[in-house]
Amino acid sequence: MDWRGILASSGLPHVLAAYDARVVGTFPLGLDVAGSDVDIVCHAPDGHAFAQELWARFAGCEDFTLRQWTQGERAVIAQFSICDLPLEVFGAPVPVAMQAGWHHFEVERRLLALGGSTFQAAVKALRHTGIKTEPAFAQVLGLAGDPYAQLFDLALARDAQLRGILAQAGFA
Repeated sequence: MDWRGILASSGLPHVLAAYDARVVGTFPLGLDVAGSDVDIVCHAPDGHAFAQELWARFAGCEDFTLRQWTQGERAVIAQFSICDLPLEVFGAPVPVAMQAGWHHFEVERRLLALGGSTFQAAVKALRHTGIKTEPAFAQVLGLAGDPYAQLFDLALARDAQLRGILAQAGFA
């Protein structure tokens, strides 16, 4: 069973539906490597209630951990495995469409669509060396500075701007 089937059979999408849950990251982008986890971002206005829900439903799962940031948006993060598939559920009081993880995912999706198979292969090759997703994109694109901030900023770019960045990096 693939990751989509495991998620569906776990009931996780149903449990998280009230939190506008969206799968982001390497699996839907086709950039997963050994050890990748399925990332799910959620809008959790009440972190305490969100944590209780995750605890009640998934504390019995393999490798279950639950933590909350102590500063900023005080996001709640649960990690666990279902059928040997590692999962990370991230819930913040910020709507999903405004979360950094969603912005990163959307611009990465767009870049992959615009850059084609050669670009995807270059990013995936770096992922296979152990480099995280955002740093891999930044390195392939030749972006300097904090890769997370760079990709967040690119999320607002129009496709023409992204095509220009891809062309400068040799992916025209």
